[in-house]
Amino acid sequence: MDTKYLDESKKYLMNTYNRFPIVLRKGRGMKVWSSDGKEYLDFVGGIAVNCLGHCHPKVVIAVQKQAQRLIHVSNLYHIEPQIKLARLLVELSFADKVFFCNSGTEAIEGAIKLARKYAKDHSPHNKFEIITAYGSFHGRTMGALSATGQEKIQKGFEPLLPGFRHVPFNDIEALRKAVTDNTCAVLLEPIQGEGGVRMPSNDYFDQVRKICDEHKLLLILDEIQTGMGRTGKFFAYEHFNIKPDIITLAKGLGGGVAIGAVLAKDSVAASFQHGTHASTFGGNPLACAAAEATIETLLEDGFILDSCRRMGEYFITRLEKLKKDYPSTIIETRGLGLLIGMELTQAGSPIVEACAKRGILINCTSGNVLRFTPPLIVVEKEIDDLIDVLEDIFEK
Repeated sequence: MDTKYLDESKKYLMNTYNRFPIVLRKGRGMKVWSSDGKEYLDFVGGIAVNCLGHCHPKVVIAVQKQAQRLIHVSNLYHIEPQIKLARLLVELSFADKVFFCNSGTEAIEGAIKLARKYAKDHSPHNKFEIITAYGSFHGRTMGALSATGQEKIQKGFEPLLPGFRHVPFNDIEALRKAVTDNTCAVLLEPIQGEGGVRMPSNDYFDQVRKICDEHKLLLILDEIQTGMGRTGKFFAYEHFNIKPDIITLAKGLGGGVAIGAVLAKDSVAASFQHGTHASTFGGNPLACAAAEATIETLLEDGFILDSCRRMGEYFITRLEKLKKDYPSTIIETRGLGLLIGMELTQAGSPIVEACAKRGILINCTSGNVLRFTPPLIVVEKEIDDLIDVLEDIFEK
């Protein structure tokens, strides 16, 4: 253990993270190494960020080449990698236009602003409210925090911004009753990630889309955690046979490099004009080059997305076997693709700590849900290694 770095981290960094006493220095594929040379299998993947694994050669080369050519230039000018990336995202989605930023929470802020501006442009009424879900997580800036449906995350930052109404996730009647003359949009995660990998029913989003159409509301999907192939399709909304009006992306978009995006239909995007929204670093050449390489690699022959679906099914099968063997410990396993949760009857943090001691990194959310978001390149042997460790921990 490198106590020097741990001591300096405590001394110089704000105490906003409950960090493990590990200093990670190097990563390749599914593996990372700490400063003292210990090797770990990484089933966190930067929390769904490292979709191609750590330091994927194509992303590394794209960043190296772009860093030699042009790292940053203002959005006062047209930027070649940004244009190429926007075209890729439009061709892959329902959308016609893209706005680039630097993170998921910034993407949510952009989507909130776009929805409100669209309502001002198209409605004679004072439409400004956005319906979101309890258990949701949309970010930690004040707008995104106010949209988030978790009191524990909002505590201490009151008063929150007005204009958000929360309803239970996957409760279509509650959503229907929450619509008022002031409602302009509905903002939902296709699968609630931070909320404990909560899944919708098969027809939920079809019904949500119908309510939005009936009341002329925008449907915003937060695909920050579910996008970029995480669920086995490039976007999670593809599983539900609907098209949203706006989606937000980040996390896996840059393959490890920070970038966020707001995607929208032409009719909605038109409400953003000169001066209505901006980001100094948004869509910078370096991040866009990384994202372009990430997308092209993900889509190459469809291999990674197909593998994600197969490994996700295999992963859940192995977890279901664990549940059968340890029914007093495991309540439920759920997920789609390689966004998987296992709900426990006890706190998850001791399990996470025990796994780390055995050389495997996992994550716990909502107190008792083990969340697995490994790189999409994970293979059966690595899943088996994790299951063996979990089985040994549960046995003891």
